[in-house]
Amino acid sequence: MSFGKNILKYKEDLLKDLETLISFQSVTEENQAECEKALNFMLNRAEEFGLETLNVENIAGHAQLGNNGELCGVLTHLDVVPAGNNWDTLPFELTRKDGRLYGRGVADDKGAALITLYCLKALKDAGVEGKNTLRAIFGTDEEKGMKDMETYFSSQPLPEYSFTPDSEYGICRCEKGIIQLELYAETHTGTTLNEFHSGKAVNAVPDTAYVMLDCSENDDHQLFRFADAMENRFEFHYTIDGLMIICHGKAGHACQPEKGSNAATALVELLASNFSYNQLGSVCSFINSAIGMETNGNSMGLKMRDSLSGALTVNVGTIHIGENFATATMDIRYPVTVDGNIILERVKKLSGNENLTVKVLSHLKPLNVDSESPLISLLSSAYKEVMGENPELYSTGGGTYARMLGNKGVAFGPLFKDDYSNMHNANESLDEEKFMKHAEICLEAMYRMYTGKFD
Repeated sequence: MSFGKNILKYKEDLLKDLETLISFQSVTEENQAECEKALNFMLNRAEEFGLETLNVENIAGHAQLGNNGELCGVLTHLDVVPAGNNWDTLPFELTRKDGRLYGRGVADDKGAALITLYCLKALKDAGVEGKNTLRAIFGTDEEKGMKDMETYFSSQPLPEYSFTPDSEYGICRCEKGIIQLELYAETHTGTTLNEFHSGKAVNAVPDTAYVMLDCSENDDHQLFRFADAMENRFEFHYTIDGLMIICHGKAGHACQPEKGSNAATALVELLASNFSYNQLGSVCSFINSAIGMETNGNSMGLKMRDSLSGALTVNVGTIHIGENFATATMDIRYPVTVDGNIILERVKKLSGNENLTVKVLSHLKPLNVDSESPLISLLSSAYKEVMGENPELYSTGGGTYARMLGNKGVAFGPLFKDDYSNMHNANESLDEEKFMKHAEICLEAMYRMYTGKFD
């Protein structure tokens, strides 16, 4: 029997704690107090389990077992993206329904975070003798640029071996580089467009956008006609302040923007079909001319790919325009063999043509771990012990804490290929049985880290 099966006896306690953890509306920057509550909840539970803990500036922390040998770590995050729209359950309540667990953070990443804590408890309760030091490390700023791990590792050492259960199975040894940008004009220059609002997170495909226009009746009729020819659904409302148009799309994760339907860029496309760029202003002008409905960067001259990690992707996460401001955010994920600074300079040059200023919100360099490393061997053997087969090695456009670890960590689980999560979308969920199967694999891997069984 694999050691990982020891986690199963904690299932109901684990899910009870997950119910509490999901209830914290820990959206980074929007509700920092809730992020701190989530972190303190984890550290308090760790102390109740008899584990050592450390809180680093209320933005990150760890629970620790042992104090020998090499430092090993499992990194997870407690912050989440905004709930968004169109949920069938309450997003900040854990719902068990039809064999699935629903709630914001179940898959990304609160469920996995709680499992790592219970894995430490399982090792301690079983009296396992450790050769190494094992930490479950928790952050609260993963969704907004990973400043939590920058802060944490400014005072704490990097683990020699680590993984983050914040992706899919098998083992993700490559992660694309991620550049997140804000583009803004000193003032809104459009003459017809009065307001435009869409999106709350740069790393999510917005599912709703709306605009307020000051336009003629003929313009209204033209926009109706153009909207009928587009795939997105549009609503037209006449208000005292002018014509309101609402665009509906499909939410998704910025690592695979082609799987969503971007309401913001679709609405810009509709407006550009009838109005000049002078009427729309510089932000909409840039988005329509340089991006349009594309997700591959082609119009910016950035279409590229490599054999290790695949193609570059582009996502417009937010657009907000008012009387005296005009901003947009953009998420670019580029192949591991590419220099991200070249991409950044290209975007700056193009946006400068529209008199836009570019602010770099975050630039996370690519990850590329050797497939023959001891860490890959350990995780492969843990997976095989539980699942009876070897895991595949793969790459992702997603961004995890692994890239903060100096090529000493990878992403590993919790999502299985035959399940779905709706991560960054409405109705985020995981299959309950598979959730506990991940718990077995996670405990098996942490057991091997702790006892030094790397073969």
